[in-house]
Amino acid sequence: MRAVVLSGPGDLKALQIKELIVPEPEPGQVLIAVKAFGINRSELHTRLGLAEGVTFPRVPGIEAAGVVAVCPGGEFAPGQQVVTMMGGMGRTFDGGYAEYTCVPVGQVIPFTSDLDWPTLGAVPEMLQTAYGALTDGLDVQAGQTLLIRGGTSSVGLAAAVLAKARGLTVVATTRTGAKIARLRAVGVDHVLIDDGEVARQVHDTLGGGVDAALELVGTPTLPDTLRATRRHGVVCFAGMLSNEWTVPDFYPIDYLPRGIRLTAYGGDATDLPADVLQGFLDDVAAGRASVPLGQVFPIERIRDAHSVMEADRATGKLVVLPRPLRWRPRS
Repeated sequence: MRAVVLSGPGDLKALQIKELIVPEPEPGQVLIAVKAFGINRSELHTRLGLAEGVTFPRVPGIEAAGVVAVCPGGEFAPGQQVVTMMGGMGRTFDGGYAEYTCVPVGQVIPFTSDLDWPTLGAVPEMLQTAYGALTDGLDVQAGQTLLIRGGTSSVGLAAAVLAKARGLTVVATTRTGAKIARLRAVGVDHVLIDDGEVARQVHDTLGGGVDAALELVGTPTLPDTLRATRRHGVVCFAGMLSNEWTVPDFYPIDYLPRGIRLTAYGGDATDLPADVLQGFLDDVAAGRASVPLGQVFPIERIRDAHSVMEADRATGKLVVLPRPLRWRPRS
């Protein structure tokens, strides 16, 4: 099989396409024929040597969508459509940047859909993080206001889609006016240009702070996001687009505004129930929801995909196809 292999941290040239032996699953594992996989900042961290617990050489990739090839324990039938994510994929064992990936059965989620594989490949980690952050991290309720800091990221766009479906008023940020239309397209009510002082804009726009805030940029913007939140509101730290995720010499009493709650969400496949995944895909098929799909690349252009992500030029989720597929983008 063809796979993208990292022999160690490095620049784009570190992403090498190689021929590997197809893994043989043991009981408790599932071999998945990968049809599409998404590109994530986590894999950029792995390539740059910033991720913890990674051993090399390694096939990166924290998610994949495809069909079951072999399942020795019989938990899934061959040909069943599935997604998988997290659980050590691409870090402690080989991940989704390949024609086949072998993962523990507990992190495989089945579904049935006629959506094209590029669209399906955009969903797993994006939906899991957005859904988990809004539910476990923030416990959002209809009628509340939500700030998404890093709104044009794939998770930010997915969170906006889910939040609007739940009846929230959504405020989202972007660093460039060129991406305002993308946020409007997924239903964002108020788009703010992130000049580093979003809190002031939020209070001016809403006449007060938001009920909940999803921090996807990282620790550099977290203090301002906390100030954009109302008393007794909640901020969930769930992303690090800035590649910064720690707060040096953290002193909670000085760092946290009075009465503001700070939570975090990392998540795993078990945080995305199968019925939530199926319901979302059904809503997309029916036109009730949308997948913020960006560019689609063949595996031969994996370096181009990483370049777009690293330069923050993506306008949606970046997806790679390990094999040629007959498909046409949905209009």
